[in-house]
Parts: sequence; structure tokens; C-alpha cells
Amino acid sequence: MKITLIQGDITKMEVDAIVNAANTSLLGGGGVDGAIHRAGGPAILEECRRIRDRQGRCAPGEAVITTAGKLPAKYVIHTVGPVWNKGNEEEKGLLRSAYISSLQLAVKNGVGTIAFPNISTGVYRFPKEVAAEIAIAAVKDFMAQDNRISNLIFVCYEKENYDLYSRILQS
Repeated sequence: MKITLIQGDITKMEVDAIVNAANTSLLGGGGVDGAIHRAGGPAILEECRRIRDRQGRCAPGEAVITTAGKLPAKYVIHTVGPVWNKGNEEEKGLLRSAYISSLQLAVKNGVGTIAFPNISTGVYRFPKEVAAEIAIAAVKDFMAQDNRISNLIFVCYEKENYDLYSRILQS
């Protein structure tokens, strides 16, 4: 698996799947979640509603998959990261699980290329550097066990996150 880092807009990525930093309701919100729902159109929300009707909310650390609607990707994998409260190991474990669950779901659905945003670093207040370290470690651990995803792209909207990921990936 090749890991690529770019600064840009995840809704423009031409990949098999983009990952959405969703909330537990799966009904859209702010940040990247709102941007994906707006750019992808109503088909994404309709599928999210069907998933919610079937299983209820999506818990932190879990992931579900929908169409990508009008986006250039084939799928959107919606994962819920944790809210940073105490900075304990449980919160860190849930963030790691959000990445791993997304990758497992991607493999299950034949995804070869996937793009991730910075999960939980916006309104969920996860410290950006801690989140980047967890994301990169989770991806590398997954890659060591499963090589069916050929290209993974970290898409950082902000330069601060891009610089953090760049430094950590180089070390």
C-alpha cells in the first residue's frame, strides 16, 4: 500500500472511497461531514437514513458505507471518531478503531484506493498531533496485515494538519 499526503478538499478526490468524519446520527453536520453531504447530494443522506432505521446510530469507532452520490468517489465510508474529553486511552482506542473499521469495511467492499480526512480534530477537539500519530500508526498496522488497498491518501484541509502528517510520515 502506498500512503500519499495532500492538502486539499476530500470531496474532489477521485478514489474508490472517501472517509467521512461523521457524527453518531449519520445525518450530516458541520466540517467535513457537512461538506461531503452537500457535495454528494441527497442520495448519501437517504442511504444514511436507511442504515439508521436498520441499525440505529453509528457508535464511535464504528463505520458504515454508502453511495458517494454526486462525488467523484464510488463510496463514502462514514466513521465516528470520539470526542476528546479526558484524553484517556479509551478515546485514543476509539479513534484508532475508527480508522481500522473504515479500512476493514473498504476491503470488504473491494476498495483499492481510499482517502481519509483528519478524524475528530475539528469540533470533537482531539489534539491534532495526537490524532495524526494515531491515524498513521493505525494505517501502518493495518497495511502490515492486509495489502488489498493499493493507495491510501491522507487529505488535510488545513496546512497545520498537512505539516503535522508530513513530519510524522517522514520520521
